[in-house]
Amino acid sequence: MPTYDEIRIGDRASFTKTVSEYDVYQFAGVTGDFNPIHVDAEYAKKSVFKERIAHGILTAGFISNVLAMQLPGKDTIYLSQNLAFLAPVKIGDTVTAEVEVLEKKDSKRIIRLRTIVKNQRDELVLEGEAVVMK
Repeated sequence: MPTYDEIRIGDRASFTKTVSEYDVYQFAGVTGDFNPIHVDAEYAKKSVFKERIAHGILTAGFISNVLAMQLPGKDTIYLSQNLAFLAPVKIGDTVTAEVEVLEKKDSKRIIRLRTIVKNQRDELVLEGEAVVMK
C-alpha cells in the first residue's frame, strides 16, 4: 500500500465484485432496509426495473473497499462522499468500483478522489467524489 508521499495525482485503483442475492439480503439485514424492490421478486417484477435491484448504498460501499484496502489504503479516514446514482445494479451484475486521485492537500494529508462504479457492460451506475485523510 502506498504511503501518502508515494500517492500521485492520476493514480487509480479498482475492485470488482458480482453482486449476489446473499449480498443484498445481508445488506438488508445489517441496515434494516427491506424495501421490497430489493428483496421481493414478485413485487420487483411490477416495478420500473422489472426485477430486484441492489441497494444504492451497497453499490457505493464497494468504493470504501478500494479506499481502505488499496488507494490510499491502510490508515485512510473517510471524510466525505458525494454520490449520483445513474443506473440500477441488479442481482448478478458484476460491478467495478474505481477511484482516481484528483488532488492532494499536503498540509493536512487530504486527498480528493473521483469515485465511479461501472457494470459489466461498462455502463456508469454511480459517480461522485470522496475526500479522505491519510
